[in-house]
Amino acid sequence: MSEFAQDEVEVAEMSPETSQFEAAEELLPEEAGAEDSVPENMFRGLGLNEALVRVLDRSGYHTPTPIQAQTIPLILEGRDVLGQAQTGTGKTAAFALPVLQRINLAERRPQVLVLTPTRELAIQVAEAFEKYAGEMRGLRVVPIYGGQDYQVQLRALDRGVQVIVGTPGRVMDHMRRGSLKVDGLKTLVLDEADEMLRMGFAEDVEWVLTQLPAERQIALFSATLPEPIRRIAQCHLRNPAQVTIRQQTATADTIRQRFIVASPHLKEAALARILEAEPIDGVIIFVKMRSTTEPLAEFLSQHGHRAAALNGDVAQKQRERIVESLRSGKIDIVVATDVAARGLDVQRISHVINYDLPFDSEAYVHRIGRTGRAGRSGEAILFVHPRDRHMLRNLERATRQAIEPMELPSNRTINKQRVARFHDKITAALTHPDIEALASIVDQYRREKEIPLEQIAAALALLANGEKPLLMKDAFKPSESFDTHGSSRDSHGGPRHSHDRNSRDRHGDRGPDSRPSRHAGPRGFDEEMETFRVEVGHVNQVKPGNLVGAIANETGINGSSIGRISIFEDYSTVDLPVGMPSDMFQELKKVRVAGQELNISRLAEERRPAAPSAPRAEEKPMKPKKPKRKVAAKPA
Repeated sequence: MSEFAQDEVEVAEMSPETSQFEAAEELLPEEAGAEDSVPENMFRGLGLNEALVRVLDRSGYHTPTPIQAQTIPLILEGRDVLGQAQTGTGKTAAFALPVLQRINLAERRPQVLVLTPTRELAIQVAEAFEKYAGEMRGLRVVPIYGGQDYQVQLRALDRGVQVIVGTPGRVMDHMRRGSLKVDGLKTLVLDEADEMLRMGFAEDVEWVLTQLPAERQIALFSATLPEPIRRIAQCHLRNPAQVTIRQQTATADTIRQRFIVASPHLKEAALARILEAEPIDGVIIFVKMRSTTEPLAEFLSQHGHRAAALNGDVAQKQRERIVESLRSGKIDIVVATDVAARGLDVQRISHVINYDLPFDSEAYVHRIGRTGRAGRSGEAILFVHPRDRHMLRNLERATRQAIEPMELPSNRTINKQRVARFHDKITAALTHPDIEALASIVDQYRREKEIPLEQIAAALALLANGEKPLLMKDAFKPSESFDTHGSSRDSHGGPRHSHDRNSRDRHGDRGPDSRPSRHAGPRGFDEEMETFRVEVGHVNQVKPGNLVGAIANETGINGSSIGRISIFEDYSTVDLPVGMPSDMFQELKKVRVAGQELNISRLAEERRPAAPSAPRAEEKPMKPKKPKRKVAAKPA
């Protein structure tokens, strides 16, 4: 029994494959069933009203998942709830449905506030509320998050709204402005609370909690329950019921995991070769940043693949069309971020490709769990930067399976697949209704021109194939930036350590322990970093957590991937992974923290301070580096 929970319900393990409502979090249609009869809707027995049940019926949802079955009655009773559940368990519906039923539509003021760690999740949860409230005329739902114009949000709030879904920083800004009043708030939901804390929103969340009216309901959902989450529950939840959904984290033995070591500038070429050589059906390609999704999907389209991008900026209706196209076979490849792929459940996924390393082992397990379902075999392929090879052992521990080295497909392998696909096209064309008429035309041409039939067939194939040659002719020479023989493993089969002599990066000879520590927590994987300057500091009362939260929310970079932060008098410095796209860089310039635009810029050597103001104890700044000077040789 928890020390702060009167009632505690633990539900047996539920594998990702058994979650019928996994797709419901993202409002995806179910696979078509064989039966025409409409089954009894089990949600009715949980106490939901007929308007909500009718919406669920139309969407094809009839059976609640464990967390929904346990949580919906508790929230309807007005109880505080502490829910421990992973993404994909139907968590959004577990709080959205009962919360909607408790709303008074006659009151045009905020009654429900949902805090989420990212703007992508805020948009998705807001759209879920709108979907479930399909028969609640007069209900208004507004998402508010950083990066969107304040005026747009102010106008929406002024028109009257009952449900607000937002990120902690922007919600706090509106509350301080007075544009968001919570004196009539009935329910606060903290969604993915552990992720909010990891991204640096702990103080913002605590501040919001202290502003709530005395009589209110709180539902807190978190995948894990670390000590800070338990403290929040103890301080702010009243006699909460605790619901725990334990979910399997080991990878199904039907999934084969492989890795290939490739430098960033060669990843596109490697991906193109892999997609040509592998017997793919449906494919999900995971990337870290939403700015990568569309260019990569366009690259694949130019190479003849039917691909689409899925990120947090994609509207829900368009998202549904993309997922349905993937399910029905109209497209074969989706390039997605982790957040955008939430609830993506399509049976035909044969391959999951980790184009970018996930932020942690848990994210990797969630990614590759989308293949190898229902007894089918699945393939998980991981692109690894040469300096990140040591992370393979962590992923193997998380999945309890070996990750095998993968050969980069040779020309011979690719040509073999191309010929096989060409044969399939010929076989399919033979069933066309016009085949007899065309055969007669070809035979007449053969007799008139006295050309062998196989040469005519080859000429027709050339016309059908277009300008792209069917076979690759250039000799393929793997670059030294590709590890095609699994050389990332030492003689004992384990990954090399990051400080091996041949894996040094731009940090030179520094060992792993000599890199400056960061107060906001260690990064999940080692990444090459560069230092940026932002125009907020002690004078703005900014703290490291404020910067972590704002940057993570705007860029999609996980908070654990943000490096050292140093706070000075009127500005700060922050280390971020190299290669930030220009559009994301421009977007960050306009982000506000503590009411001040970040106006982020790369920190040139000449801009480093000579004597920064005294930092606070937890904000020890890095010492400015002196530029290296070339020393001229003395004359003899």
